[in-house]
Amino acid sequence: MTATAIKELKEEVKKHIDLADESTVKAIYALLEDGRQEGWWDNVSDGERDAIETGLKQMEEGKTTPHEEVMKKYSKWFGK
Repeated sequence: MTATAIKELKEEVKKHIDLADESTVKAIYALLEDGRQEGWWDNVSDGERDAIETGLKQMEEGKTTPHEEVMKKYSKWFGK
């Protein structure tokens, strides 16, 4: 990956974290902390694991919506 691509990916991840609820933020934190060790996947709940796998599959299939498009469509609920 290029430095530019990594920078863009980091910015996109930050956007998702800013919009995440408390349980998602905790799961991300646990992933980052446990990710340094083997077995972090075993600490993820079945529901979280299913959601992650579903999201990855959708991403691979190109079934994603750009953040900007989502924000434009739902900005009235986010107060922006």
